[in-house]
Amino acid sequence: MKAIVTVVGKDQVGIIAGVCNTLADRQINVLDISQTIMEGYFTMMMVVDLAACKAPFDELRAMLKGYGESRGLSIRIQREDIFDAMHKL
Repeated sequence: MKAIVTVVGKDQVGIIAGVCNTLADRQINVLDISQTIMEGYFTMMMVVDLAACKAPFDELRAMLKGYGESRGLSIRIQREDIFDAMHKL
């Protein structure tokens, strides 16, 4: 299953590394990534593959939210199908 991860917060050193390491620790592969800094705010969107992840999705969501809060970031994850349905015109 694929999912979309979004990260937003004040720019700081190590955001990409921290998020990617957190995902890699759970066997989550990053398939695509886009990031930018807008007026001092870091924004990133990732498409990830959850096929090898053993953690339940709700546990993964809570873990990413907690990690983000510890760094002053907002991190969200949505299943790709739900993300697509929400963003159709």
